[in-house]
Amino acid sequence: MYIFTFDFMQRAFIAGIITAVLVSAMGVFVVLRRMSLVGDSLSHVALSGVAAGMLFGFYPFYGALAFAALAALFIEAIRKAFSKYAEVALAVVMSGGMGLAVVLISLGKSFNADLFSYLFGSLVAVSPSDVRVISTVGFFILLSLAVLYRELFSVTFDEEAARLSGIAVGAVNTYFTLLVALAVALSIRVVGALLVSALMVIPAAVSMQIARSFKATFAVAVGVAVLSVVSGLFISFAFDVAPGGTIVLIAAAILTVVLIIKGFRGKLT
Repeated sequence: MYIFTFDFMQRAFIAGIITAVLVSAMGVFVVLRRMSLVGDSLSHVALSGVAAGMLFGFYPFYGALAFAALAALFIEAIRKAFSKYAEVALAVVMSGGMGLAVVLISLGKSFNADLFSYLFGSLVAVSPSDVRVISTVGFFILLSLAVLYRELFSVTFDEEAARLSGIAVGAVNTYFTLLVALAVALSIRVVGALLVSALMVIPAAVSMQIARSFKATFAVAVGVAVLSVVSGLFISFAFDVAPGGTIVLIAAAILTVVLIIKGFRGKLT
């Protein structure tokens, strides 16, 4: 247990577990709404916020939060304009966000170790202020999910029925996308901007293979995400490898094992 004698590892575990719970819980709704690429889209824009912070001299983490939130509003605006082709919004935001990030990075000549930590995650990069922001915003996101659970459930499975029942579907969709944006921005410190989408989608995919109720889907997804983050942080510390990639590989391995076992059982029956 000597690993916990290091302050940076304590911060990494706190931030990692909080983000695992947030992203996996959001991921269940994201996958069911067939918006699996929203994490990729928002993470690219969040990276632009990081680059802007480095270029203009403000805290990059705050830039990631602000840029991701603005991108969420932009996604919803485009989705309304292309109601039959909602995936267009994700493609536009993803490409635009990455293009902006490249331009800002080239202007600031800021492709350094700190930016690398935002791309792929880092154990030593999580600061005390990061933990405070992740904890505060994370509590707000979880509280929002709890308060809006029934509305999100209705909108996820049948938007038209939800609208007829009096739910403000447009407002719920916009607020949910904002929550996803905040969760993505929080996660890039541990997992990295290029890998956060995988942590959002893979645990949800595992849970949908083995859970037998909607609430159980959340429990399994959160369990898989937390297991992946905790074991990934231990392995990355022991072997000095990037935590983001390690966490995602563990989650992918769990999904692979589940699919193999389920396929084997299907052949037996």
